Amino acid sequence: MTMEDTNKNQELRRGLSNRHIQLIALGGAIGTGLFLGIGSAAVLAGPSVILGYALAGIIAFFIMRQLGEMVVEEPVSGSFSYFAYKYWGNFAGYISGWNYWVLYILVSMAELTAIGVYVRYWWPEIPLWASSGFFFLAITALNLGSVKLFGEAEFWFAIVKVIAIIAMILFGTYLLLSGTGGAEATVENLVNNGGFFPKGWFEKTDSGYQGLLAVMAIIMFSFGGLELIGITAAEAENPEKNIPKATNQVIYRILIFYIGALIILFSLAPWETITTNTSPFVTVFDNLKGLNFSLFGKEHSVTHLIANALNIIVLTAALSVYNSSVYSNSRMLYGLSEQGNAPKFLKHLSKNAVPIRAIIVSSCFVALCVIINKFVPEQAFNILMSLVVSCLIINWVMISFTHIKFRKVKNQEQVKVKFPSILYPFSNYVSIAFLIAILGVMTLTGMLLSVLLIPVWIGVLGLSYFVIKRSSDRKKTRNKSTNFN
Repeated sequence: MTMEDTNKNQELRRGLSNRHIQLIALGGAIGTGLFLGIGSAAVLAGPSVILGYALAGIIAFFIMRQLGEMVVEEPVSGSFSYFAYKYWGNFAGYISGWNYWVLYILVSMAELTAIGVYVRYWWPEIPLWASSGFFFLAITALNLGSVKLFGEAEFWFAIVKVIAIIAMILFGTYLLLSGTGGAEATVENLVNNGGFFPKGWFEKTDSGYQGLLAVMAIIMFSFGGLELIGITAAEAENPEKNIPKATNQVIYRILIFYIGALIILFSLAPWETITTNTSPFVTVFDNLKGLNFSLFGKEHSVTHLIANALNIIVLTAALSVYNSSVYSNSRMLYGLSEQGNAPKFLKHLSKNAVPIRAIIVSSCFVALCVIINKFVPEQAFNILMSLVVSCLIINWVMISFTHIKFRKVKNQEQVKVKFPSILYPFSNYVSIAFLIAILGVMTLTGMLLSVLLIPVWIGVLGLSYFVIKRSSDRKKTRNKSTNFN
């Protein structure tokens, strides 16, 4: 038996346990959008961003439930690309899969750059490329080992983030209830200084648009990564039980971690004091400025300790996103190869049932992006990041639309699904309408490039599909002709 024959008999192994799935889902709901990105939204909308995160969280949960229904029914590799391929057509599967792959190649590039910046906070003498390169090799090697290694790493990355948020919420609550947060620390800050909607719903000013609707795009993108739970389906132990459990708990986590952290943030100080660089962690612990503590016979500043802790947290968040990107990209490439929408050699699995070639190919593109990022002008990098936004919108819309087609087929077959989504098909149409509305807002709030890139990007994918399909058809014709002769 050849190695190729052996590989044909291999499948992805179900090595992700319940605790892995739970923390992967939790980690996907908590990212740098919470740790660092809230400030820019708060400046433009004030306390009303709390409502914004709640609304966006509900839409994200709807989409997760739609994806969850499909992956529980058919827990296979390729996730939403597989379902688009099966229930919508080969072209839809091609676009969905390659769009997602490119999305997280770009995200990987951004996160590797961020990792290098965070490391330089402690060791500024280390070149950006060196620290980024080190973690590039480390995370890639970890994913080449086994799916359990990925699961364990993501489990502990998520634990760090969860502990940090819980500590921030608890300590912030203590500052509010004990009065030690200062005279300005009060829940009345949520409605003082202009009310809950101090910037209105959507108002144009000399500097641009402001208000709740103006920041909904920023808020929605904070939930990018929740769909990772669908990618794990083919390697999850007991997916019929563990995936529904993890999916259903996302809405509670959003309420606790996002809404809870925001309520604390806006209660501790008037919203006008928030800046675009504000982190809820910095705001909470800023109350301890001037305090010192002794450790090993030396005096240490609490503020300095908090700054180091925050850097550890954001570094962990970036490593978590990059780790997840390496995992999801390789599984998407593997799924595309199974569909025939990617080269067949990418289906090769290692002895640990890891798509080793898919990981290496994806990593090579990420490494190339890091090199490009070092040499090209910043404008090129901004265009790439605009493409991330475009890819994310395409991804979510395709999940909701594919689910409609999936359910129609199941209803025709009179199949009772095991994990039905909420309010089908109403939630699908609401989700799609919400995302289209987000695009409308983006055209007015300085994100027009991301909107314009969507048809351009779909056109590029369509052209590549046409060229590949035509080449494949010609090859099949030549083979038939050769066999006939």
